[in-house]
Amino acid sequence: MNRLGAFYDRFILPHPWLTLFLFSVLLALTAFRFDQFRLDASAESLVLENDQSLEQYRQVNRTFTTSDDFLVVTYTPHDPLFTAEGLERLRQLRDELQSLESVSSTNSILNVPLLHSPDLTLETVDTEIRTLDEHNVAPEISRQALLDSPMYPNLLISEDGQTTAIQVNLPTPARYFDLLNQRDELRTQADQGEATEDEFNTINAEFIRYSAQLGQERDATIEQARAILDRYRDSASIHLGGVPMIVADMIRFIESDLSTFGLGVLAFLLLTLALIFRQWRWVLVPLLCCGFTVWIMIGVLGWAQWPVTVISSNFISLLLIMTLSLTIHLIVRYREFQHDEPDAAPRTTLRNTLLTMIRPCFYMAITTIVAFGSLTFSGIRPVIDFGWMMTLGLSAAFLITFLIFPALLSLLPPPIDRRVSSDSVPFTDAFARFTERFRATVLISAAIIATLCIIGLNRLTVENSFIDYFKASTEIHQGMITIDDRLGGTTPLDVVITDLPAPVTQLQDPFASDCDPFLDDCDDYRDTWYTYQKMRQLGAVHDYLHSLPETGKVLSIQTTLALLAQVNGGKPLDALELAFVPAAVPENLKGILLTPYISEEHDKARFSIRILETLPDLRRQELLDKIRHHLSTELGYDPDRIQLSGMTVMYNNMLQSLFDSQIKTIGVVFAAILAMFLLLFRSLKLALVGMAPNLIAAGSVLGLMGWLGIPLDMMTITVAAITVGIAVDDTIHYIHRFQTEFQKDGDYIATMHRCHRSIGKAMFYTSLTIIAGFSILVLSNFIPTIYFGLFTGFAMFMALLGALTLLPRLIIMVRPFSTP
Repeated sequence: MNRLGAFYDRFILPHPWLTLFLFSVLLALTAFRFDQFRLDASAESLVLENDQSLEQYRQVNRTFTTSDDFLVVTYTPHDPLFTAEGLERLRQLRDELQSLESVSSTNSILNVPLLHSPDLTLETVDTEIRTLDEHNVAPEISRQALLDSPMYPNLLISEDGQTTAIQVNLPTPARYFDLLNQRDELRTQADQGEATEDEFNTINAEFIRYSAQLGQERDATIEQARAILDRYRDSASIHLGGVPMIVADMIRFIESDLSTFGLGVLAFLLLTLALIFRQWRWVLVPLLCCGFTVWIMIGVLGWAQWPVTVISSNFISLLLIMTLSLTIHLIVRYREFQHDEPDAAPRTTLRNTLLTMIRPCFYMAITTIVAFGSLTFSGIRPVIDFGWMMTLGLSAAFLITFLIFPALLSLLPPPIDRRVSSDSVPFTDAFARFTERFRATVLISAAIIATLCIIGLNRLTVENSFIDYFKASTEIHQGMITIDDRLGGTTPLDVVITDLPAPVTQLQDPFASDCDPFLDDCDDYRDTWYTYQKMRQLGAVHDYLHSLPETGKVLSIQTTLALLAQVNGGKPLDALELAFVPAAVPENLKGILLTPYISEEHDKARFSIRILETLPDLRRQELLDKIRHHLSTELGYDPDRIQLSGMTVMYNNMLQSLFDSQIKTIGVVFAAILAMFLLLFRSLKLALVGMAPNLIAAGSVLGLMGWLGIPLDMMTITVAAITVGIAVDDTIHYIHRFQTEFQKDGDYIATMHRCHRSIGKAMFYTSLTIIAGFSILVLSNFIPTIYFGLFTGFAMFMALLGALTLLPRLIIMVRPFSTP
């Protein structure tokens, strides 16, 4: 402490202007990269660390020339759709959307082939197919043709014919994937020492710039599309959906959480400070400390080109609250010194405050950093990034508080508050009186709460629907319901079957068998999917997937064969006709009927499935396991030949890791905090006593989620670790003050009352500001953010309750301090 006191006496307290000037230079440097601060809600931001599902998803899209880069417009006109006027209005809407610069094409009931002509056969399919765009087809005939098709119902048109969809294709340029592949290759080479970090950083910076440019262009396209749709809403119920729109809206929600809720939390905190301390200095100084911390971190993230994701979108609110927590403890202690030594010089009071509080605040910051740092063990990339962001942010918050706070107070010494000078008993002493009088009640209540927490933890799940992330008033929510209910499901899932390798003997002599595979149902192998036997096997897969209650629309080569059978007079194709399907399908229809489902080049067959997100009992992991088990055991496919891909798989992988990562996170947090307590208090008994209220605080929030049936999600996974990190602050400050006060008279009861009247006030003020600050998050449109705010506030209430009742009760029981 002598060296620390000398540092303040020599540098900070006598030269506050110099300190603030040097700090302003740092602020200016970080501000240079504010323009590089960016948000990310892409697929990469929602996957596990080293999860191969994203690359598999991209590989499937490349193999079958498919993509999820499209918007979906659901259109339910108020008047009948299939009239000349109704179809013309739909055409006008489609044409306006298609005219947008970034739109490559659209798919709708207007341009898809109609199989209604009586002259249509397999031989005339190239000339007799009609479309609403190119031919004069009566509306009622086109309606029946669309509804009779095995492909279009629950995809482009609802089964009642009242709702249709327009698919607006927004292809990602090839340059994006070129840069992505170059970046990934250089990252691997850099890890192996075959490339330099500068080479990787150069291509990574180019990829980030290009991604940001594409994001801005896509956002502009979506806004233009919304403006077009608004002009048609008076005559139809219209919703916009699709992965690009969801990504754009999630980024919008992140921006709202960063700006609106960051400012809202700050306003709540300032209001609370004004009500508590009633001096403008105690509002201005914390405001500047909080603002400087956020400023520095935004600049650091910009310099590092480190994006903020959905999960880390609340880091500004958290930094504001954590910085304020540090400043409140300093303010309360400063005012106590003013009360105890009213004649002391302001500089002396400030010096005593800093030297008294820096040790508990340092340990408080370290344990909170450990709590957030434990998130790096989660295995989920955005959670890992969030942990590192908060680790850096808390380090900055501590340094700024103990450098800028004294510099500002040296220039603005506050007068003595008469309310502090009085000997009135604060509200927090009521907790001390309760703890003293109802000793057994405190312990029994803690035991009951702990039991309820354990039961609630056993009820905790990770299964939730993506639709539940958004309020019912949002377009994402409404669009998902419409697509689920009327157009075959929302979340994509691909099942890919790989063909058996060709036997060597068959490669040597493809006509060795006496069976004619073109005319007979042969069991012999032919190196093509278009055989009777293989198509029958794929048909069994299609029928099984279609039978599942969790699946909506299922598309595969069987859909195409059913369509061709319809063209063939209702007769299934025979072996010869089946063999010539690739030649019979016109070139302009192969991209619709063949290549999305069969890749002869890669020996793969694909089943495109849409999962019903609104299904109440949706269990993704059970569904994926059930599909794998049935295909391998009932249908005889080797597990190595089965691949499940798509957004459903990636999202499920992230969800399923939550339980494991939660256990890892909480385990690491408590182990680290126990070690910190042992180092700080030099007593195993005191360390274990200090753990009790923190265990109950973390357990209460997870237990409450279990009792309420609210599953873990991308954001609530972090609440327990955050709770421990914040709640442990109260424990450290209380025990540290208890040690100091106990040396005065060796009386545990009297010491408890003094602590509740001093540090108890700071704990109460801090918790009150945190709860008030987080309460504003309930205004978000993003449900996980609402849960994050509510549960963090609840956890802080439980932590304060435990620190003011259970903690002193255990200290009095264990009596860990030696009598002076």
